[in-house]
This record gives sequence, structure tokens and C-alpha cells, in this order.
Amino acid sequence: MSHRASLLLASLLVFAALLITSPAALAADAPEDIAKRLLDRMDARQYDQAEAMFTPEMAAAVPADKLKAVWESLPVQLGAANGRGKAKVTPHQGIQVVVVPLHYANGELLAQVVVEAKGRIAGFLVQPAPPAPAAAPAADASYIERDFAVGDLPGTLAMPKAPASARIAAVVLVHGSGPQDRDETIGPNRPFLDIARGLAAQGIAVLRYEKRSKARPQDFANGKYTMDEETTDDAVAAVAALRAAPGIDPGKVFVLGHSQGGMLAPRIAQRSGHVAGLILFAAPARSLLTILPEQNRYLLGADGVIDAQEHKFLEQLDRKIARVRGDGAVADQDTPLGLPAAYWRAFEKIDPLADARAVGLPMLLLQGGRDFQVVDTDWQLWKKGFATRPRASFRHYPALNHLGIAGEGAGTLAEYSKPGGHVDGQLIDDVASWIRLH
Repeated sequence: MSHRASLLLASLLVFAALLITSPAALAADAPEDIAKRLLDRMDARQYDQAEAMFTPEMAAAVPADKLKAVWESLPVQLGAANGRGKAKVTPHQGIQVVVVPLHYANGELLAQVVVEAKGRIAGFLVQPAPPAPAAAPAADASYIERDFAVGDLPGTLAMPKAPASARIAAVVLVHGSGPQDRDETIGPNRPFLDIARGLAAQGIAVLRYEKRSKARPQDFANGKYTMDEETTDDAVAAVAALRAAPGIDPGKVFVLGHSQGGMLAPRIAQRSGHVAGLILFAAPARSLLTILPEQNRYLLGADGVIDAQEHKFLEQLDRKIARVRGDGAVADQDTPLGLPAAYWRAFEKIDPLADARAVGLPMLLLQGGRDFQVVDTDWQLWKKGFATRPRASFRHYPALNHLGIAGEGAGTLAEYSKPGGHVDGQLIDDVASWIRLH
């Protein structure tokens, strides 16, 4: 039986993940022992006993059936479990955060268990283990990388080596949804690193930076934010900072937006007023609340059947979407992905095709044929909307997935965890060639 109902997928959210922190409320055991006991019980499929270790708030949010769905989805994605690594405990504001490496045949995960002062579990998160740091560019590379902050967000500028008098075309990379680092790291894959270095090697400067929800989650603590505070405003600031950087041609700064970032790229250009052109990579043309249930139905039906538990999950998701599409107050726990209703309602007003028409900039649109997150329906809407506009160019890559990495067969979530993949070289070459023409 499939248990992927817990995979709430919006753009680049890849693994089952539940994080609920709450105030507290039993034992004097060491926090690492408490975390081990929780994982042992889940390995033994004793989910009711695992739930009994939770605070009341945690148990209400993640009951045994949901815990079961998350835990049993992991070997479906990553193969057989191969044991655990040594736990690491970090105190944090009166709680203990225990991180336990989880070894699977096809990938590495980290289990994060939040143990409150009296020994109950107030939070549980399973997420991909970060890959080893990327190697620095070779000494003889045709570009260098240096720190380049965007306001209070750390970033990296990949700068081609050139005479001091040169003025170089440049690109700002804008992330997909969720907390993303500057490399847009997904499992062992780093698509923004690949794109940045690939373009820099062809003489184009590239700025990538930490997304605010990754670097400064505290900025969203009050729950009052939209896609502008999350993405747009920082991208506009990145364009301004890059235009002012030594060696950059201020009239040739482009925006490359991936997934949700591609959807917002025209809005970023409108707000900036100084963008030379747009590269939309796997950009949705429709509402995210329309795409989200499609993504989940695709994943849940990948094994040929959607069971009763999965149907229940999909029905709950549909009800949450209906709530935020209404105009009443909605608690975060009753919204898709637990994001504020105001966030979704602001996004519902975005029409990326209309925004792109209004801004009137040259555009290059890129789409992978194996992308199950942003699909052919969106691609055809972009083509139909801009087929008669000579400033729009289209490139379709049948073998590529949502990350721009080649594969075979139907796209799957599991391939995001496979090491060794890189953004397709032809895609990077096409971007470089298009920028040189504009």
C-alpha cells in the first residue's frame, strides 16, 4: 500500500516533512534516549505508542495515522532502511533538539526530534541530509566566486575573469517555493550552482543568494507575509545590487526564475524597472492552488492505485484550498501546507501571463518534458499566450525533470534524491546564447 499522502508538494518541496513546535508538558531520560525510543517505536510500527510520547498539541497535529503515513513513505522513496548514525543534541530556548542521521539504500535523511523540558516530544521533522559542501572552482577556472550579500541575505557572485574595463551581462537567480539555499539544494542536487557556474564559464556573471525563508525564518514569525516579502522584494534588491557591482553592465541584468520564481519573474521585473529580460524555467502559468492537488494526485497514483487513506488526504487538501479561496478567516492548520491564508490569497491574484505581457520584456521559456510539478498544461498556456510575440523564445527538453536534470521514464520524486545529476548542459548553453543575443 502506498503512503505518500503526506507529501504536500508545492514546486520544490521534495520530502515528507512535519514540524510542529509547541509549548510543553514526563520523563527524566536523556533527550537522545527519548529520540531513540521514538524512532524504535516507529521502526516497529508501534505508531500509537509513538504518539503517546507527544505533547497534546503535537498528538493532535500528527496523530498515529499521519505518523505512519510519513514514516512508511520513506523507504518507498529511498529504498530499505540501513540503520542510524550518532545523535547530536543541541539546546535551544529551553528545549532540546536531537538530530539523528537516518541511512537508506538510496539516500540520507536527518530526523529532528524536539524534546521539551519535561521529556515529551513537541516537534518531529524528517528532511534530506545536506550534501557535502561543493568544491570551490578550480584555480584555472575562467571565473571566480565571491561573497555578495543582498541586504541581510548571504549570497555568492560567480564573476567571469575579465579586464577591469569590461562590462559583463549578469543574471539574478530566483528560487522556487519553500526555504531554499543559494544553490537551490534538493537532496544531493544543486541546480542553481550548476546554472551559475555553467553561465559564468561562458562569460556571464550570476548572483545566487539565500532565500529569506531559509536564512531568516524569524522574519515570518507573525504570519503576516505574502510572496512579496518572501521573494519579490529581495529579488528586486538583488537586481539593484548587481547593477551597481563593479564590472557589471547595468543595462544587461536578467532574471532567471525557477518554478515559483519563474511565475514571479515578470512581477519582479515590473517592480524593478531595470531588468533586461526574463528566463522562465519550469514556470507555472496557473494558480498554485490549482497545481498543488494535481501534483499530489500524480504522486499518490504513481503506483496505480489511490487507497482510502490517500483519498481522505486529497479530500482534506481540497477542503483546505476551498477555505482559502473563500473570504473567511482560516487558521494556519486549516490551510494548504500550513501557510497563512493571506499568503495564498495574494498568490491567487497573480496572473503570470498577464504580468509578462504587461512588462513586455524579451523572454526565454524553458520546460522539461518529464516535469510532473509544472506540466505540459502550463507549457502550452505559455506557448499559446506568446506564440505571436517575437520577443518570446521557447526551448523544450523531453528528457529533463523539474530540476533540469535528464532521466528516463515518468518523472518521480525519488529521482530528486539520486546523486550525480546535473542541470543539462544544453539548457545552460541555450540560456547563455539567448543572453548574448539580448
